[in-house]
Amino acid sequence: MAATKKIGTHSGKFHCDEAFACYMLKQLPEFKDHQIVRSRDEKVLSECDIVVDVGGVFDHSTRRYDHHQKEFQETMSTLGLLPFNTRLSSAGLIYAHYGKQLIANYLNVPVDDKLVSLFYHRLYSVYVEQVDAVDNGISAYEGLPKYHTSGGISGRVGHLNPHWNEKDVDADERFGKAMNLVGEDFMEILRYLYQVWWPAREIVEKAIESRKETDSSGRVIVLPSNGGVPWKEHFFDLEDELNLSSSNITYIVFGEGNDWRVQAIPNSRLSSFDNRQPLPRTWRGLRDDCLSNESGIKGGVFVHLTGFIGGNRSKEGAIAMATKAIQLGSQK
Repeated sequence: MAATKKIGTHSGKFHCDEAFACYMLKQLPEFKDHQIVRSRDEKVLSECDIVVDVGGVFDHSTRRYDHHQKEFQETMSTLGLLPFNTRLSSAGLIYAHYGKQLIANYLNVPVDDKLVSLFYHRLYSVYVEQVDAVDNGISAYEGLPKYHTSGGISGRVGHLNPHWNEKDVDADERFGKAMNLVGEDFMEILRYLYQVWWPAREIVEKAIESRKETDSSGRVIVLPSNGGVPWKEHFFDLEDELNLSSSNITYIVFGEGNDWRVQAIPNSRLSSFDNRQPLPRTWRGLRDDCLSNESGIKGGVFVHLTGFIGGNRSKEGAIAMATKAIQLGSQK
């Protein structure tokens, strides 16, 4: 009978990064049947097929992924993988080398599929980088925090360690719980990206591509009638990726309930009321017939006092509001 292959990591107090690293490895067919061994004994670790967060060596060719050595300064950027400069932990190292395969397996697509690359970037940005940063003592802010936080996923994993006043605790069992905690959290983000985030991006991208079918200026985009599509983040990402900043896309039209909305595109993804061109000043604060009479467009519902958003009873009316607002020009 073949000897059981092993994933090695350190014993003692555990942290989010090695729990996460071990979880990711166990999701891959190559490592799914490996036993987790927690030790600092070099002889024990030398018998492991792969070692994370211990041993003082980073060498992908020999499957050694420690980051504690003084000379270690690797980031996703220095490895030539992604434009992030946060020093990697063992989680980041495993994600760097095996993350694409994990994502491809979940999506059931080849590892070179464009969706894998997109998710690989996104998952590092929204999830893995924080684990790397916390483990390396890199703060998310300058100066003193204004309020206390629980420490996020790294803090939650830390709380699973045996406590000072607990007796007869199986530390390896707790480590298994830590692996599942961070792993299930990560997989939930991956599921969200695939089932919610990506379909929304496709909708926004198609709306951008077909925008000149709505208005020849190309400055109005129209989403399908189903309201609630999260569009702002996708819009700014796609505008950058498609080099559309000079196109001056100004308004977005989308359905909401039984009505339609026309919203001014914000100046940045972090802006709400600060936008590229508010709806006309003479429309602001008006409702229903008053708005319709002033704008000359039937079906008016409202225009916000700041002009960042307005409504109409019909899709055609909302598009007409957007195109007329462009004709009237900026009235900030």
